[in-house]
Amino acid sequence: MLDRDETHSPAVPPPPVAAGRPLPLKVAAPMAVVAGLALLLAFPPYGMWPLAPVGVALLAAAAHRRRLRAGAGVGFLTGVALFAPLLSWTNLHTGYLPWVLLSLLQAGYLALLGAATAWVSPLADRGRWAWPALTGLLWVGQEALRDRTPFGGFPWGRLAFSQDDSPLLRLAALGGAPLVTFAVALTGGLLVTAAWHAWTTLRAARQTPADTAPADTDGRDPAPGGNALTGAAPARRWAPVIAPAVAAVAVVAAGLLVPLAAAGSGAPVTVAIVQGNVPRLGLDFNAQRQAVLNNHVDATIELAAQVAAGTQRQPDLVVWPENSSDIDPLRNPTAGARISQAADTIRAPILVGAVLLGPGPGQVRNAGILWQPDTGADMSQLYTKRHPVPFAEYVPLRDIARMVSDKVDLVRNDFVPGSTPGVVRAGPIVLGDVICFEVAYDEVVRDTVTGGAQLLVVQTNNATFDVAEARQQLAMVRLRAVEHGRPALMASTVGVSGFVAPDGRVSDATGFNTREVVVRELRLHDGRTLATRLGWWPELALAGLAVAALVGAGVLRRRQRVVPG
Repeated sequence: MLDRDETHSPAVPPPPVAAGRPLPLKVAAPMAVVAGLALLLAFPPYGMWPLAPVGVALLAAAAHRRRLRAGAGVGFLTGVALFAPLLSWTNLHTGYLPWVLLSLLQAGYLALLGAATAWVSPLADRGRWAWPALTGLLWVGQEALRDRTPFGGFPWGRLAFSQDDSPLLRLAALGGAPLVTFAVALTGGLLVTAAWHAWTTLRAARQTPADTAPADTDGRDPAPGGNALTGAAPARRWAPVIAPAVAAVAVVAAGLLVPLAAAGSGAPVTVAIVQGNVPRLGLDFNAQRQAVLNNHVDATIELAAQVAAGTQRQPDLVVWPENSSDIDPLRNPTAGARISQAADTIRAPILVGAVLLGPGPGQVRNAGILWQPDTGADMSQLYTKRHPVPFAEYVPLRDIARMVSDKVDLVRNDFVPGSTPGVVRAGPIVLGDVICFEVAYDEVVRDTVTGGAQLLVVQTNNATFDVAEARQQLAMVRLRAVEHGRPALMASTVGVSGFVAPDGRVSDATGFNTREVVVRELRLHDGRTLATRLGWWPELALAGLAVAALVGAGVLRRRQRVVPG
């Protein structure tokens, strides 16, 4: 898949860098792996967000000027180095095959990105200042494709989700996750522009006698009176290194100029998150369904006792996580009675994460349902998860999938998707309910806000994963809070749970695999950010420009002879 190094006789000097040669393969292949590892370390739980642009820059340099299949090869190496460890939590309880297949599938999209990077190399060579923009556009285009295909896509590992502690997170308020991804990749493009020019300048200097001015790295003759390292002309030579490096810092710093509200501007409400925990982690957590339900009921009753004693505030709303009742409380009187006991005792509505049977045989629904004190289940305020996870909550092409692995039969009943956004009205509070991985999908969250949600709620169950997955998910909640200017919270069965302010700050985060209850006063918010108003237009515009760049590179390739790389 990767191309071989071109070798040259010692008696014949290598052609100038400006002739259009890529980096040697012995450099590019390790560089691609390091790119993936740098990207990995940018994500939680590591949180080294400045490494994301570095990873982007390394991949851009490795794929630059290569043949398409070689560009795909280095992109695939980056993808494997990133996604295999990033998604390692998927193999904790289901075996290695699903993890390997998912990691390779996601790496395939970075292979496409590597090929696209190689394809647009003539545009980058023609105008060095186009390289950063091309890098940003191609990353947005790749993510737009990966977020939607196949079977609705899998947006985990978007560049935007690595920036939860970065100034660039604030850009989400202007253009959502696509704009944050573009800014990260643009910064990486500026870094590679600076580094590439520095490398070619130094290489040209080493290949040229000190008293001879080398050709400019873009193929132009230098100004008279200097060489690559001394004199006035060299100062001009190093300007293309310094300028993009400074611009990269400026892009990151510019995020600090985006104003964000630290709190909502509406009415104050008190919300409680109940993290009931499970008897044991793993796929068999729901074999202890009654114990999980009892954990959440008992923790809520304990909270009510604290309220009665005056040691805790009376909540206006209690949020239970996804799968807090895997026994259908609408059909099982015992389960329904236990939830009613909790709601009646706490004297507040409870948003319950429940698995509901039906509508057809062999079908179930992953739902958030509002349970009122005294009256029980409020069927008018029920949200059914709109984006079930393929091969986890339902199995597409089951007969074919079974030929690959009989593990698909662990999913006995297919979850049926809902059709309406998760707008749930709990008295004075309008919730935007999304369930588990749905927080990664732009339109699922935005639909709740445009539907009137004042508080974003993410109900999730991390009992089959680990703390790394939970922290990666919390980073997505932080981005959504900034994107839509809403207070938000994540309620998990086992952690991490917590509250997020509209500026992305996390409060009262819980531990993992613990039983905890956290209560906080929030201020609701009704306004709309620019990102909310623009919706999918920023992504459409950026992805459209990426397609235009690919077309433009094709036209340019026809007009000029490209030296194979």
